[in-house]
Amino acid sequence: MHILIANDDGYLAPGLTALVKACEGLGELDVIAPEQNASGTSNSLTLSRPLSVHTAINGFRYVNGTPSDCVHLALTGVLPRRPDLVVSGINNGANMGDDTLYSGTVAAAMEGFLFGIPAIAFSQVQKGWGDLDAAARVARSIIEQVLRQPPMRTPFLLNVNIPNRADAHTLPRVLTRLGRRHASEPLIRQTSPRGDTMYWIGPAGDAREAGPGTDFHATASAQVSITPLQVDLTDHGALPDWRDWLGTP
Repeated sequence: MHILIANDDGYLAPGLTALVKACEGLGELDVIAPEQNASGTSNSLTLSRPLSVHTAINGFRYVNGTPSDCVHLALTGVLPRRPDLVVSGINNGANMGDDTLYSGTVAAAMEGFLFGIPAIAFSQVQKGWGDLDAAARVARSIIEQVLRQPPMRTPFLLNVNIPNRADAHTLPRVLTRLGRRHASEPLIRQTSPRGDTMYWIGPAGDAREAGPGTDFHATASAQVSITPLQVDLTDHGALPDWRDWLGTP
């Protein structure tokens, strides 16, 4: 077994170290992560400049790019052979609902999935790395289960969100769908020391679709949320209406 481990919080993040330790003994491990925090970079690839890969004193490789850059480089030449599994995280904060579209953690896993490799993204619900050891135990258990009993013959992409609790490894695990958030809060306007106006993206909005079956509901109910994801963004249900609009059969 060969596992590639990445994240979006950077190669020095405690969550990455915890995930690497959780994977020890499962096979050959390769770690390739961003040099700096790259949260919110989604699936972006760096195409306007060259990228560099360095090795840290702990053996982790790091890239001056995005989470997707890290996995893409790993799978297209940095690694001598193709991994059997890609795991990403453990993220400092939740990746649920609409946030998955922005998440670098999910994007790193998705990059592996796009290459036809099973992939899992792990996140803690609250920021601050509280009870990280317990989250790592959950990650280890889920990885062991998918390796021992693959859920399907084709590659899969899972998004796992773990409550920050010391007993997280004992919590029920439920399959969920993505919830939805309200629109983001207003931007934050500040003035720089030079008198220029600066803008910060506002906080994420509250959950607006968080009923039973959603990732928001599961984690709020002290459950580990496991959401199977897909890449196809086609609105299949609306295709007949668009065919009528175009006047095509």
